[in-house]
Order: sequence, then structure tokens, then C-alpha cells
Amino acid sequence: MTFKLKSMFTLYLCLLSVAPCLHSQESKLRQISYNQKTYPLYPVGLNECPPIPSPWTTEEGVEIIIGITRENKYTLIPVTLENEKLPYGEKLRMKRGEQLKVDGKDFPVLAKTGLHSEIELDQTKAITGKSIAEITSSGRPGGSSGAGFMAHDEDIISMLIGDNRLVKKLGSTHPEIVRPLFHVWNLILEGTEHGVWKNERIHSESILYNHHSIHLKYGGRGWQESIFNDEIQGAYHIEMWRELDQNEKEFLKMKYAHLSEENRADLMKKLSHIHTGEMVPYYAMRYGFYEGHTGYRADPIAIVFIFGLKSIEEIEKAFEGNLYKVLADHFMSSDVYSGGIK
Repeated sequence: MTFKLKSMFTLYLCLLSVAPCLHSQESKLRQISYNQKTYPLYPVGLNECPPIPSPWTTEEGVEIIIGITRENKYTLIPVTLENEKLPYGEKLRMKRGEQLKVDGKDFPVLAKTGLHSEIELDQTKAITGKSIAEITSSGRPGGSSGAGFMAHDEDIISMLIGDNRLVKKLGSTHPEIVRPLFHVWNLILEGTEHGVWKNERIHSESILYNHHSIHLKYGGRGWQESIFNDEIQGAYHIEMWRELDQNEKEFLKMKYAHLSEENRADLMKKLSHIHTGEMVPYYAMRYGFYEGHTGYRADPIAIVFIFGLKSIEEIEKAFEGNLYKVLADHFMSSDVYSGGIK
């Protein structure tokens, strides 16, 4: 979806209000210990990469990732998922929000298992008290935003079913797949709290994640309200991508030799690049919604690939030669129920 540009002055006030309003336990944490050695936390930079896995969870439950600054310093960033008031809530306060919340009222199976029941989805007439027709109308291009939360030929139920099938085929659950997106968003919140990039419109850096170097670019560009009856709001563009290594390129070239070079390059980009906003991790955790096939989609397959949750061989095995089609095709209602991903 294209963010509705309301008032850049409002966004400016929001960013100014960030630092005094983050009071999580992590914000007070200044160092961690690993293998009997103590390391300072973000924003302190280290000259050498600490011998700590990224991501890594301490005995106290603090989730840590390793960041790489533009000055080529390494930094340990606390990015634990937690439940607070939602971001951009009362008095424009930015917090991590209810990052662990799942809509168990509408989707009890999702809340219990991390995956939807298609029978339950097929019977769903409303989500958060808002009708499926109203959500779909609001979510399509020209509804509540220009680009939309889904394509013209998609609806909210077809999207939930389609992505649920993707996640299930990957042998995962929505909470498992969405976790890296929350780690990225929590990194951004840490940066705003510490004033690391408050004077820049666009900020870029890298993180280490499951032995991959992932590039990030993010910045505030306006304001977008939710298509559901919830408190989720957005004001950021977030890009994340990583380079394919030579083995991954050769593997895809072999498996998809029938594709033109242009389509194979498009396949690699769809796998390795995401442009989205901070609403998506909340949507994906709460409803299993990663947005439709627009410029703001965070495809579950791309998340799994970029963040190294599965290897390219494991991803390909799940879709057996159909990876390009699965990444490119829209989740139209007829496709979801009579064909498409099974």
C-alpha cells in the first residue's frame, strides 16, 4: 500500500517523541555475557565481530542480532518481541506494541497452532468486526491507499488461504516466519530511541542473520491506517535484501534453465528483496496476512530465503520447479479454491 501522506509535521513530532517513550526492560540493558565474556550493547560499536550467533537468545530471553554500521563497526542489538501498546498509539508514541498477539477471536486455530484452518477461513464473514467485503474493498488499490494492500484480483480470504499454504509447504508457521521482520522493526525502534539516525530521512545499514549479510534501508514517508479494526498504523518504508552466493545462482540456473535470463533474474530478485512497511509483521503475526501482490508484499518465501530460515535447496524442494510461478502469481479466489497452491 502507498502510505497516505497526511502531515510530515505530524511525523516529525512523532519521531521527536520516540526517545522518552520507550521504557522496555531491554532499553535499560547495557551489556550481555557470552562464553564468560562481556559485550556492550547497541549503539556501542565493536571493531571485531563478536563470536556470538545472530540471531541469539540469552538465558534471560533477550533476543540479540549483530548489526554492521556504515562505519564498519559491529554492534549487538536487542530486538526481543514483546507486548506493549501498539506503535503510533496514544499521543503518537512509538513502542514495540503487541508483537505476540494473534487474533484468536476470529481465528482460534491460528492462535493455537500458528497456521490457519482453511475450513475456518472459508466460513469467515468478518475479521475484527469488519466484513470481508469491506476489508477487501479498503485493501484493494485506490481503497484506503493508492497501491493497495492487495491486487485488484485478490481478496482478503484468498490472500490468507494462499499464504497459509505457502507457509505450510515451507514446513513452518506464521509466528516462525514473521519473527525476522519484527527483529528488523525492533532494530529501527532501537535506532530511533538512541538517536542514531534521527537527522536522516533515509537510513541504511546491515545485519548478520543466520550467517548471511542482509542489507537494510528504511525511513519515514507518511502515515497509513489499517484496513482492519485494529490499532496497527504505519509510517515507514523498509527494504531488506541480500546477495545470492554463487552456489545459489548456479542452483537456480540449473533448476530454471527453461526460464529466460530476464525471468530468471526476476526470480532471483523476488527471492532476495523485500520492500514493505512496519505494518506487515503485525499483520502476519495477528492474521497471517503478508499483503497481496503489490510493491509492498513481504512474501513468506522471500522472508525464509533472505533470513536463511531454509536453504535454497529446501525451498525448491517444497515447490518442485514452480518457484517462479508461486512467487509471481496472484492469489485470486478461483485460483486458491480450484488450483494454485495445494
